[in-house]
Amino acid sequence: MADKKIIMTQEGLDKLKTKLEYLKTVKRYEVADRIKVARGYGDLSENSEYDEAKTEQGFVEGEIAELEERLKNAEVVPDEDIHTDDVSVGSVVKIRDLDDDEIEEYKIVGSTESNLKENKLSNASPVGAGLIGAKVGEIVTIKVPNGEVKYEILGIRR
Repeated sequence: MADKKIIMTQEGLDKLKTKLEYLKTVKRYEVADRIKVARGYGDLSENSEYDEAKTEQGFVEGEIAELEERLKNAEVVPDEDIHTDDVSVGSVVKIRDLDDDEIEEYKIVGSTESNLKENKLSNASPVGAGLIGAKVGEIVTIKVPNGEVKYEILGIRR
């Protein structure tokens, strides 16, 4: 991931910073305290609490390093670059699936921010990439793993 820019929204950047701050200022110390307590149980060779705490420490430190790398390579889409005349990263797009007439709304985000439970669709996913550049009223056909889907663009907002 070295030197590869990671596109994200300001909201995504803020969430990464918040998570990193939590890991560095809270979680790291919680794990260190668990290690300290587990050491007090005696023989470390048969101390499962110590082993679990050390494993968790490794995960926390790995996550911190990963988040720092993402932040170092983050490229935030400026608000002025999020327009409503066509779909771009940062846009909220309202679409109608022409196969089942279902209407959905998605925010197009960078791949590290995607979360379908929050209706955040990656710009690198087949559907996200297929929607980029589309305008209101257009019908887009997007190739997906199980064939093709057609969406009508009903609206675009910030």
